[in-house]
Amino acid sequence: MTQHSLTLIVLAGGLGSRFGGNKQIAEIPGLGCTIMELSIQDAVKAGVSQAVIIINKKIRAEFEATILPRLPESLEVILVEQAISAVPNGYEHLAAERLKPWGTGHALLCAKPYVNNPAIVITADDYYGESSFAIISEHFKQHSNWAMVGYPIKDTLSEEGGVNRGVCSVDSHQHLSDVVEYLDIKLENNVLKGNNPHGERLQIADDALGSMSFWGITPSLFNDLETGFIEFLENTDNGVTKEYYLPNEIQLAIQDNRQAVTVYTAQEPWYGVTYKAELDAIAHTLCQLRRKLND
Repeated sequence: MTQHSLTLIVLAGGLGSRFGGNKQIAEIPGLGCTIMELSIQDAVKAGVSQAVIIINKKIRAEFEATILPRLPESLEVILVEQAISAVPNGYEHLAAERLKPWGTGHALLCAKPYVNNPAIVITADDYYGESSFAIISEHFKQHSNWAMVGYPIKDTLSEEGGVNRGVCSVDSHQHLSDVVEYLDIKLENNVLKGNNPHGERLQIADDALGSMSFWGITPSLFNDLETGFIEFLENTDNGVTKEYYLPNEIQLAIQDNRQAVTVYTAQEPWYGVTYKAELDAIAHTLCQLRRKLND
């Protein structure tokens, strides 16, 4: 395998139940491409030469027919199916009963055989901005620890309803202390509020950063994911629906002092799609943005 200095890992294996279809391959009206393709273009500009794209087998044929031919020719692209059956020996009985993918931690673990260098990890249906890729690329030129780009939560809200966000706490060294998942975040009388893990509705600081799943990782994370996935399967009382989340494993690495995660604040807005109506809503904005970049 060719040695790459920086790899892009795209998590595109979700089912998009709230979107009502395969949002990872939904084209942006007026641009003739997907959000994922814009991210890949930005990653290539930042020096990425390999992309490992984790997909659901249901979209492989359409992906290969429509998206693959549009990707930069200089990019080595590897498609990896996130199979429900991809579990360690002894846990096949859980896979047999399961209908949905195992979650983002398992999705990233599927990339392990193909990644031997630092990598940027993103989700397929989020637009992160060109500068975010450059930030992580520069980070790995100078540092070997993990990193993330955080986005001001107040700028990631949806007019379609409340959103769920990982609220970041950052220490004095600009390292991530923890990420706490808040549900149903929205503005109430101009005050940002959300439900914490205990179900309490609390105010969230105006300048709070959210994790939008933009990570800079090294291959050491894969060993953590392998161990963590087995523990998840061992301890889950219902393996049919619960998911193994990537942020949980990153949180454990921080708590055990195995990793420091440098937090960078995004320099551009984030745009995401949870509901189908949002794709049309952000299309005009993205069209304008890309025209400026290409001028």
